[in-house]
Amino acid sequence: MRPRWAVVAGFAGVLLFSAAALQAAGPQPKVNELTVQLLVTNKRAGLEVVGAVLNGLGLLGLAGTLAFVFSAAKARKPQLSQGPWITAAVGGALAALGGIAYGVTITIKAHDFATHGAQTYPQANALLSSAGLAALQYAGLVGSLLLAIAFVLIALNAMRVGLLTRFMGYLGMAAAAASLLLIGSAPALLIEVFWLLAVGWLLAGRWPNGDPPAWRTGQAEPWPSAAELREQRASAAGRPKRGSQPAAEPTPEPVGATASPTRSTTPKRKRKHRK
Repeated sequence: MRPRWAVVAGFAGVLLFSAAALQAAGPQPKVNELTVQLLVTNKRAGLEVVGAVLNGLGLLGLAGTLAFVFSAAKARKPQLSQGPWITAAVGGALAALGGIAYGVTITIKAHDFATHGAQTYPQANALLSSAGLAALQYAGLVGSLLLAIAFVLIALNAMRVGLLTRFMGYLGMAAAAASLLLIGSAPALLIEVFWLLAVGWLLAGRWPNGDPPAWRTGQAEPWPSAAELREQRASAAGRPKRGSQPAAEPTPEPVGATASPTRSTTPKRKRKHRK
Protein backbone atom coordinates (compact mmCIF):
# COMPACT_ATOMS: atom_id res chain seq x y z
CA MET A 1 0.00 0.00 0.00
CA ARG A 2 2.96 2.35 0.31
CA PRO A 3 3.12 3.42 -3.37
CA ARG A 4 -0.60 4.22 -3.32
CA TRP A 5 -0.31 6.40 -0.24
CA ALA A 6 2.84 8.00 -1.60
CA VAL A 7 0.72 9.34 -4.47
CA VAL A 8 -1.96 10.52 -2.02
CA ALA A 9 0.61 12.36 0.12
CA GLY A 10 2.23 13.97 -2.90
CA PHE A 11 -1.09 15.13 -4.36
CA ALA A 12 -2.19 16.45 -0.96
CA GLY A 13 0.91 18.64 -0.78
CA VAL A 14 0.38 19.91 -4.34
CA LEU A 15 -3.32 20.61 -3.71
CA LEU A 16 -2.67 22.58 -0.51
CA PHE A 17 0.00 24.65 -2.25
CA SER A 18 -2.25 25.26 -5.28
CA ALA A 19 -5.13 26.37 -3.04
CA ALA A 20 -2.88 28.91 -1.33
CA ALA A 21 -1.64 30.15 -4.70
CA LEU A 22 -5.23 30.67 -5.89
CA GLN A 23 -6.05 32.58 -2.72
CA ALA A 24 -3.16 34.94 -3.44
CA ALA A 25 -4.08 35.35 -7.13
CA GLY A 26 -6.63 37.72 -8.59
CA PRO A 27 -7.94 40.99 -7.12
CA GLN A 28 -7.36 41.60 -3.42
CA PRO A 29 -9.14 44.04 -1.06
CA LYS A 30 -6.97 47.08 -0.41
CA VAL A 31 -8.63 47.95 2.91
CA ASN A 32 -9.92 45.82 5.76
CA GLU A 33 -13.55 46.86 5.41
CA LEU A 34 -16.46 44.42 5.26
CA THR A 35 -18.29 45.90 2.26
CA VAL A 36 -15.09 46.11 0.22
CA GLN A 37 -14.19 42.53 1.08
CA LEU A 38 -17.58 41.25 -0.10
CA LEU A 39 -17.36 43.18 -3.37
CA VAL A 40 -13.86 41.84 -4.05
CA THR A 41 -14.93 38.30 -3.09
CA ASN A 42 -17.70 38.55 -5.69
CA LYS A 43 -15.11 39.44 -8.34
CA ARG A 44 -12.98 36.44 -7.31
CA ALA A 45 -15.90 34.02 -7.05
CA GLY A 46 -14.33 31.36 -9.24
CA LEU A 47 -10.97 31.53 -7.48
CA GLU A 48 -12.64 31.37 -4.06
CA VAL A 49 -14.70 28.27 -4.87
CA VAL A 50 -11.92 26.39 -6.66
CA GLY A 51 -9.43 27.31 -3.91
CA ALA A 52 -11.80 26.07 -1.20
CA VAL A 53 -12.35 22.77 -3.02
CA LEU A 54 -8.61 22.21 -3.61
CA ASN A 55 -7.83 23.06 0.03
CA GLY A 56 -10.52 20.64 1.24
CA LEU A 57 -9.19 17.82 -0.93
CA GLY A 58 -5.67 18.55 0.29
CA LEU A 59 -6.81 18.32 3.92
CA LEU A 60 -8.51 15.00 3.22
CA GLY A 61 -5.25 13.75 1.67
CA LEU A 62 -3.33 14.93 4.72
CA ALA A 63 -5.75 13.15 7.07
CA GLY A 64 -5.55 9.96 4.99
CA THR A 65 -1.74 10.04 4.98
CA LEU A 66 -1.66 10.50 8.75
CA ALA A 67 -4.13 7.64 9.22
CA PHE A 68 -2.01 5.31 7.05
CA VAL A 69 1.22 6.20 8.88
CA PHE A 70 -0.50 5.59 12.22
CA SER A 71 -1.85 2.22 11.03
CA ALA A 72 1.71 1.22 10.14
CA ALA A 73 2.92 2.37 13.57
CA LYS A 74 0.17 0.44 15.35
CA ALA A 75 1.07 -2.71 13.39
CA ARG A 76 4.54 -2.44 14.91
CA LYS A 77 3.33 -1.41 18.38
CA PRO A 78 -0.14 -2.93 18.95
CA GLN A 79 -0.62 -1.33 22.37
CA LEU A 80 -1.12 2.08 20.75
CA SER A 81 -4.62 3.52 21.16
CA GLN A 82 -6.87 4.12 18.15
CA GLY A 83 -7.45 7.70 19.35
CA PRO A 84 -5.02 9.42 16.95
CA TRP A 85 -6.47 7.57 13.95
CA ILE A 86 -10.04 8.60 14.88
CA THR A 87 -8.93 12.16 15.59
CA ALA A 88 -7.25 12.42 12.18
CA ALA A 89 -10.31 11.05 10.37
CA VAL A 90 -12.85 13.27 12.17
CA GLY A 91 -10.63 16.35 12.07
CA GLY A 92 -9.85 15.94 8.38
CA ALA A 93 -13.51 15.50 7.47
CA LEU A 94 -14.64 18.52 9.52
CA ALA A 95 -11.85 20.77 8.27
CA ALA A 96 -12.34 19.77 4.63
CA LEU A 97 -16.14 19.82 4.45
CA GLY A 98 -16.47 22.86 6.69
CA GLY A 99 -13.92 24.78 4.65
CA ILE A 100 -15.52 23.91 1.31
CA ALA A 101 -19.02 24.72 2.53
CA TYR A 102 -17.86 28.00 4.08
CA GLY A 103 -16.06 29.06 0.88
CA VAL A 104 -19.09 28.33 -1.30
CA THR A 105 -21.51 30.00 1.12
CA ILE A 106 -19.47 33.17 1.53
CA THR A 107 -19.17 33.44 -2.26
CA ILE A 108 -22.95 33.17 -2.67
CA LYS A 109 -23.52 35.84 -0.01
CA ALA A 110 -20.95 38.11 -1.65
CA HIS A 111 -22.81 37.79 -4.94
CA ASP A 112 -26.12 38.64 -3.23
CA PHE A 113 -24.51 41.67 -1.62
CA ALA A 114 -23.04 42.92 -4.91
CA THR A 115 -26.23 42.48 -6.94
CA HIS A 116 -28.95 43.51 -4.45
CA GLY A 117 -29.50 46.48 -2.18
CA ALA A 118 -27.37 49.55 -1.62
CA GLN A 119 -24.16 47.72 -0.56
CA THR A 120 -24.11 49.27 2.90
CA TYR A 121 -22.37 48.04 6.02
CA PRO A 122 -25.62 47.03 7.82
CA GLN A 123 -26.57 44.94 4.78
CA ALA A 124 -23.15 43.25 4.71
CA ASN A 125 -23.24 42.63 8.46
CA ALA A 126 -26.71 41.11 8.22
CA LEU A 127 -25.62 38.75 5.43
CA LEU A 128 -22.62 37.47 7.41
CA SER A 129 -24.34 37.19 10.80
CA SER A 130 -26.36 34.06 10.05
CA ALA A 131 -26.10 31.09 12.40
CA GLY A 132 -25.43 28.68 9.53
CA LEU A 133 -22.34 30.59 8.37
CA ALA A 134 -20.99 30.76 11.92
CA ALA A 135 -21.56 27.00 12.35
CA LEU A 136 -19.59 26.25 9.17
CA GLN A 137 -16.78 28.50 10.33
CA TYR A 138 -16.57 26.86 13.75
CA ALA A 139 -16.74 23.39 12.19
CA GLY A 140 -13.70 24.21 10.09
CA LEU A 141 -11.81 25.57 13.12
CA VAL A 142 -12.62 22.53 15.28
CA GLY A 143 -11.60 20.23 12.43
CA SER A 144 -8.28 22.07 12.05
CA LEU A 145 -7.66 21.75 15.79
CA LEU A 146 -8.36 18.01 15.80
CA LEU A 147 -6.21 17.50 12.72
CA ALA A 148 -3.31 19.35 14.36
CA ILE A 149 -3.60 17.21 17.52
CA ALA A 150 -3.60 14.04 15.41
CA PHE A 151 -0.63 15.39 13.45
CA VAL A 152 1.45 15.76 16.62
CA LEU A 153 0.51 12.35 18.09
CA ILE A 154 0.99 10.42 14.86
CA ALA A 155 4.32 12.04 13.97
CA LEU A 156 5.57 11.35 17.50
CA ASN A 157 4.49 7.69 17.56
CA ALA A 158 5.76 7.00 14.04
CA MET A 159 9.13 8.47 15.02
CA ARG A 160 9.27 6.38 18.19
CA VAL A 161 8.72 3.08 16.37
CA GLY A 162 11.24 4.05 13.70
CA LEU A 163 8.94 4.66 10.71
CA LEU A 164 9.91 8.33 10.46
CA THR A 165 13.35 9.76 11.00
CA ARG A 166 13.85 12.15 13.89
CA PHE A 167 13.94 15.05 11.46
CA MET A 168 10.61 14.06 9.88
CA GLY A 169 9.00 13.41 13.25
CA TYR A 170 9.95 16.77 14.71
CA LEU A 171 9.09 18.52 11.44
CA GLY A 172 5.60 17.02 11.53
CA MET A 173 5.06 18.28 15.07
CA ALA A 174 6.37 21.71 14.07
CA ALA A 175 3.97 21.77 11.10
CA ALA A 176 1.04 20.99 13.40
CA ALA A 177 2.03 23.72 15.85
CA ALA A 178 2.52 26.25 13.06
CA SER A 179 -0.87 25.44 11.53
CA LEU A 180 -2.51 26.41 14.84
CA LEU A 181 -0.38 29.38 15.85
CA LEU A 182 0.04 30.81 12.34
CA ILE A 183 -3.33 29.96 10.78
CA GLY A 184 -3.31 30.68 7.05
CA SER A 185 0.24 32.01 7.01
CA ALA A 186 2.74 31.12 4.31
CA PRO A 187 5.41 29.61 6.68
CA ALA A 188 2.87 27.21 8.24
CA LEU A 189 1.64 26.13 4.81
CA LEU A 190 5.14 25.61 3.44
CA ILE A 191 6.16 23.41 6.40
CA GLU A 192 3.02 21.30 5.98
CA VAL A 193 3.49 20.97 2.22
CA PHE A 194 7.17 20.06 2.60
CA TRP A 195 6.31 17.37 5.17
CA LEU A 196 3.70 15.82 2.88
CA LEU A 197 6.03 15.77 -0.11
CA ALA A 198 8.85 14.30 1.99
CA VAL A 199 6.57 11.57 3.38
CA GLY A 200 5.40 10.80 -0.15
CA TRP A 201 9.04 10.45 -1.20
CA LEU A 202 9.68 8.15 1.76
CA LEU A 203 6.62 5.98 1.07
CA ALA A 204 7.70 5.68 -2.56
CA GLY A 205 10.94 4.03 -1.37
CA ARG A 206 13.17 6.87 -2.59
CA TRP A 207 14.52 8.14 0.72
CA PRO A 208 18.20 9.18 0.22
CA ASN A 209 19.62 6.91 2.95
CA GLY A 210 17.21 4.06 2.31
CA ASP A 211 14.06 3.11 4.16
CA PRO A 212 14.14 3.30 7.96
CA PRO A 213 14.61 -0.24 9.32
CA ALA A 214 11.08 -0.46 10.76
CA TRP A 215 9.60 -0.46 7.23
CA ARG A 216 11.69 -3.50 6.27
CA THR A 217 11.45 -5.59 9.45
CA GLY A 218 7.80 -4.95 10.31
CA GLN A 219 8.87 -4.48 13.93
CA ALA A 220 9.40 -1.40 16.07
CA GLU A 221 12.96 -0.16 15.57
CA PRO A 222 13.43 2.78 17.97
CA TRP A 223 16.13 5.24 17.05
CA PRO A 224 19.19 5.15 19.36
CA SER A 225 19.42 7.81 22.04
CA ALA A 226 22.19 10.42 22.14
CA ALA A 227 24.11 8.38 24.74
CA GLU A 228 23.85 5.23 22.61
CA LEU A 229 25.07 7.13 19.57
CA ARG A 230 28.10 8.35 21.53
CA GLU A 231 28.87 4.79 22.62
CA GLN A 232 28.55 3.53 19.05
CA ARG A 233 30.93 6.21 17.81
CA ALA A 234 33.35 5.44 20.62
CA SER A 235 33.25 1.72 19.78
CA ALA A 236 33.80 2.41 16.10
CA ALA A 237 36.80 4.59 16.96
CA GLY A 238 38.25 1.93 19.26
CA ARG A 239 37.86 4.01 22.42
CA PRO A 240 36.46 2.52 25.66
CA LYS A 241 32.82 3.22 26.44
CA ARG A 242 32.01 5.97 28.87
CA GLY A 243 32.12 4.72 32.46
CA SER A 244 34.05 1.55 31.64
CA GLN A 245 37.53 0.83 33.01
CA PRO A 246 40.29 0.69 30.42
CA ALA A 247 41.97 -2.66 30.06
CA ALA A 248 45.16 -2.97 32.07
CA GLU A 249 48.28 -3.06 29.98
CA PRO A 250 50.61 -6.02 30.57
CA THR A 251 53.66 -5.22 32.68
CA PRO A 252 56.81 -5.73 30.65
CA GLU A 253 59.08 -8.37 32.08
CA PRO A 254 62.81 -7.76 32.47
CA VAL A 255 64.92 -9.06 29.71
CA GLY A 256 66.06 -12.57 30.39
CA ALA A 257 63.88 -12.98 33.48
CA THR A 258 61.99 -15.90 32.07
CA ALA A 259 64.69 -17.39 29.98
CA SER A 260 66.09 -20.67 31.29
CA PRO A 261 69.82 -20.73 31.88
CA THR A 262 71.93 -22.53 29.30
CA ARG A 263 75.59 -23.25 28.85
CA SER A 264 75.88 -20.23 26.61
CA THR A 265 74.25 -17.87 29.08
CA THR A 266 75.81 -19.23 32.29
CA PRO A 267 79.15 -17.58 33.04
CA LYS A 268 82.06 -20.00 33.26
CA ARG A 269 83.67 -20.44 36.64
CA LYS A 270 87.29 -19.67 36.79
CA ARG A 271 89.42 -22.64 37.78
CA LYS A 272 91.68 -22.21 40.72
CA HIS A 273 95.27 -23.04 39.91
CA ARG A 274 97.03 -25.10 42.47
CA LYS A 275 100.19 -23.71 43.69
